[in-house]
Amino acid sequence: MPTLTKISISILMAVYNTPFIQIKRAIKSVLAQTVSNYELIILDDGSHEDIATELKNYIRDFANQIIYLQHQNIGQSKSINRGITLSRGTFITILDADDEYKPNHLELCMQQMLHYDLIASTTTTIVNSDADYFVTDKHNSQKLVHVDDCILFATLFGKKEVFETLKFEDKYAADAYFYEKADEHFLVQKVNLRSYIYYRNSANSITAKMKTKHLSK
Repeated sequence: MPTLTKISISILMAVYNTPFIQIKRAIKSVLAQTVSNYELIILDDGSHEDIATELKNYIRDFANQIIYLQHQNIGQSKSINRGITLSRGTFITILDADDEYKPNHLELCMQQMLHYDLIASTTTTIVNSDADYFVTDKHNSQKLVHVDDCILFATLFGKKEVFETLKFEDKYAADAYFYEKADEHFLVQKVNLRSYIYYRNSANSITAKMKTKHLSK
């Protein structure tokens, strides 16, 4: 396993009008990690001023590990791309503002870097019903697939070189397309960690809205 004290992990979190209670939950899960050699870059993608104010006030005491950047709304993919260019870590990963990490998430991901350049992983998925386990297929909007069979944005973890070589496109399933392109140039793998907590019980998520549109047809 790489020596954790000699590396740095950049965690990129794009925020756009996510309820502050969820953002706070996500941040607290980072602060609770079993490793401490990380930076959390929060990319405020044009959130309402009240959310921005709460966020800035909350992270004030963590200036040594949390960086806050604010810009006009450009979308998640472009926000993450911006974060990549500003990151200092040897490794890069992502956290959705309405999700959270289990305390050993970063440590488990780092262990995989002995073998791969980039990983995606399965998640501990929080749902209201079994239907929430399914999302719209990126190749066929009339088809639903289980989240365990998908590449999920925030479970990506890899060497900075991978993220600098490729860019996230501004479209649905940008995560899956990124992973597929990475597979052409790097050693990638989908692993079974379930240390990322994925909240699928939100009616406001992009995937939930697309699935609702699909089911209404």
